[in-house]
Amino acid sequence: MITTPDASVSQSDTVDGDMSDGHLAVSQDHTLRKRILSKSVLGLISLFMLVPILIVLLSWTQPVADIWTHMREYVLPQVLKNTAILLMMVTVISGIVGTALAWVTSMYRFPGQRFFSWALMLPLAIPAYVLAFVTVGIVDFSGPLQTALRDLGISMAIPSVRNVWGAGLVLSLAFYPYVYLLARQAFLSQGRRAIEAGQMLGLSRRRVFFRLALPQALPWIIGGLLLASMETLADFGAVSVFNVDTFTTAIYKAWFGFFSLTTAAQLAALLIGVVFVVVLFEQYWQAKRGTAVTQGSSHRFEASKPAKWGMALLCTLVFALAFLIPFLQLIYWTAANFRQDFDARYIDFVTNSLMIASMTTMFIAFLAIVIAWIKRQYPDKTTKLMTTLANLGYVVPGTVLAVGIFIPIAWLDNQMIAFGITSQQILSGSVIVMLLALSTRFMTVSFQPVDRQLQRLTVNQEAAAKLLSDSAYQRWRQVMLPVLSPGVLTALLMGFVEVMKEMPITLMTRRQGWDTLAVRVFEMTSEGMWGRAALPSLLIVLVGLLPVWILLRQSDKQG
Repeated sequence: MITTPDASVSQSDTVDGDMSDGHLAVSQDHTLRKRILSKSVLGLISLFMLVPILIVLLSWTQPVADIWTHMREYVLPQVLKNTAILLMMVTVISGIVGTALAWVTSMYRFPGQRFFSWALMLPLAIPAYVLAFVTVGIVDFSGPLQTALRDLGISMAIPSVRNVWGAGLVLSLAFYPYVYLLARQAFLSQGRRAIEAGQMLGLSRRRVFFRLALPQALPWIIGGLLLASMETLADFGAVSVFNVDTFTTAIYKAWFGFFSLTTAAQLAALLIGVVFVVVLFEQYWQAKRGTAVTQGSSHRFEASKPAKWGMALLCTLVFALAFLIPFLQLIYWTAANFRQDFDARYIDFVTNSLMIASMTTMFIAFLAIVIAWIKRQYPDKTTKLMTTLANLGYVVPGTVLAVGIFIPIAWLDNQMIAFGITSQQILSGSVIVMLLALSTRFMTVSFQPVDRQLQRLTVNQEAAAKLLSDSAYQRWRQVMLPVLSPGVLTALLMGFVEVMKEMPITLMTRRQGWDTLAVRVFEMTSEGMWGRAALPSLLIVLVGLLPVWILLRQSDKQG
């Protein structure tokens, strides 16, 4: 009699335990499948981004002896020499200019200081190839500078800038904002108290800069220099204007001059080697850099009146050369040539540019959300590695990606023709090649703002969202998307602008006659028609002001 109830209870507990274990097993199985699916998706995206690089590296299995004999004797020595000179010039000039401007705008009061603190970032809105042809157009024999000098009766022989030295100077003016932005953040993060402590020890302001401020800011400055170096290696349009042979122009000529994709791929592989050396340095210094925390002190040093006007003159000179004069010249040329240049073709230029930029931006923004979410859910070493690989395309020059994407697409076309699926190439001349190459190149432009914004979502907020609703759709609509929306908007804007400015990928992968604003600029500058290249350039510059505005807003929030 007594044992029966006990037996009943025991059997009930056993059943409940079995059901609980069953639910736990189902839950664990579901979690495991979800984890495997998520990592598989991330792995596929990473592989997709790596394919162009792998294809380029594998090109060395197919040597092209005749062409490479010519390359070794006549092309490579000049390419290596020019690349070394450009890297040296950009490193020295942009480093000195960017650091000096960052120091004076962050630590001193002088006339125009508030204006220059943000205006010195505006050159980021002008693509290097636009600054290049405007510079050449201004100082040419028939340009406004020499024409004005002749009108004044001044006979002055201005040396030609169409050489590697002219290209190095223009690229330095185009890329110094990378150094300026990071160096200024570093100097602001040090605060005035640290500088005053050095002065209390008997150091002059000059010695405080070289012995205290500069060593602390060095990792940030080098980070900016390495970004400028990668942009220099990737540049195609500016060096083309100056008729300077670099790896990017050599890749273009090998493809469209020698009609040898294999040679172009092998040159691209050499360029990848140079770029990855720069990337390794950048990763090392980024690790040393850490995170600067802006103290937001409004106190600045006082200087003598001549020194203040000297600082204002320095900022004015750099701002005028890098942005104001080129921008005004573009407006003048556009107004002078508008009636002659603007016609129905511009509808196609603008439409094509907007279409490819919109398609690419939407695609990479979606991928960015997927990658950032998987990274958040499974923050282990494997996920971090695959995330890094998925964002590797931004450090690879556009010419390399154009070759790396086109080769497998062309192979797929040939296979479809061989099997009788189609009678002609249908993929190689389509927008899909351009879309894939652009997506690979600018994936990280969308990923970074989305990932930063997702990090604002705390674990407690995510747990609260799960308690409020069992529906994943409701959680995303009510909690996740409102948090993510600022980052997604930034990703869309920055991605859109980068695609609009991109020249080599669009130029090398488009079908004949499918032109964009950037391609129009290249065609006009190739023929020396600077005035007719102004209208598409001005449109690109105006759109390019968007990411600068975003950077300024972010800088203001940090300050």
